[in-house]
Amino acid sequence: MRLSSGRVPDEPEVSLVSLIDVVFCLIIFLVVTTSFDHRSALKIVLPTTDSRTEARVEQPLTVLIDADGRVFIGNSEVLKTDAASLRAAITREAGADRQRQVVVRADARSRTQNLVTVMDTLGQLGFTRIHLATTPEARP
Repeated sequence: MRLSSGRVPDEPEVSLVSLIDVVFCLIIFLVVTTSFDHRSALKIVLPTTDSRTEARVEQPLTVLIDADGRVFIGNSEVLKTDAASLRAAITREAGADRQRQVVVRADARSRTQNLVTVMDTLGQLGFTRIHLATTPEARP
């Protein structure tokens, strides 16, 4: 004869706490070990050239002009692209160092006026070592 004790039998259950901990640790590991490339922030198409010279500079001042005409100096965007705003942003980024090399990376699809304004502002501030970034022309 079987007598019941009135207790409900224990149902097996899966604890998700340890699984969540493991997944969280994997996410943290992947975020910490991922290397970020600052050049991938903006997708620009550089104009081509036949020249094969490469400028080897240490910490140049980088000026980016994207296809929409937005200007980035270093890692910060210049909200207004007039000469006075550019002058203030370049002075803030470069300080008093006018011998520093400047690399201008202008998208080939951007307006020429944006490039001329940036180059003129750099010249007025006294920068003489200005380089335009290009990509080599594809050979068939």
